[in-house]
Amino acid sequence: MIPPFFEVEDLTKRFGGLTAVNHVSFRLARDEMVGMIGPNGAGKTTLLRLITGILRPDSGKVRFIGKDITRAKPWDIVNQGIAGTFQVTRPFRRLPIIANVMVACLSPRAMKRGEWVKRIEAKALDALEFVGISDLALEPASSLSHGDLRRLEIARALATDPELLLLDEPFSGLNPAETELLAKSIRRLHKGGRFGRLHSEGPAMIIIEHKLAELMKIVDRVIVLDFGELIADGTPEDIVKDERVIEACMGKGVC
Repeated sequence: MIPPFFEVEDLTKRFGGLTAVNHVSFRLARDEMVGMIGPNGAGKTTLLRLITGILRPDSGKVRFIGKDITRAKPWDIVNQGIAGTFQVTRPFRRLPIIANVMVACLSPRAMKRGEWVKRIEAKALDALEFVGISDLALEPASSLSHGDLRRLEIARALATDPELLLLDEPFSGLNPAETELLAKSIRRLHKGGRFGRLHSEGPAMIIIEHKLAELMKIVDRVIVLDFGELIADGTPEDIVKDERVIEACMGKGVC
């Protein structure tokens, strides 16, 4: 039996008396782009931090291509093919923007991918072009706006050549035009139009986002968290009509 591409099984994380993630289970296919929504404090970012190894779960399993990565170190998880961005951006602020991406190009996984080994600067520039900030490549990271810092984080994640990309609020800080442009780029990346054209298919994705109109246009499926529990999992069309989702969002603010 072929194992699922990615699987979270009965994952739980507590902080003292607070259960941030409560027995969450779901699977992701290799060709899926999944949105993750829920009220503030629902456990979305905590779940992504468990997947990427930044946090350790109290119980449950995370499996990637059949391998248990539940307690792997964050850098090992990146080198196995999972990369993510988070709400708090932490660039090397004094380095040029392109140097920030070149550091990611030096990861063991990225260095094994072939021709790019001798073309690190070109790969970094391609990643910046893909997210729309290549014209700022030589500027220090400290000069970037909040929205452009989000795009730099995505470029750094792309430079590791992930098979699974986790994005935590990628549209945060972007104006409508920038949001639309990045949404199209993300969709194109997922469909195989990835920078460098190293593969015939792009990465699978899990995207946390509060801009629901933009998110629903690009994802194949949506999972919903509330109080750390998975309360719904379905197509965007089904999710917007789900009474549990409507109650959770209307009662606690926008998902």
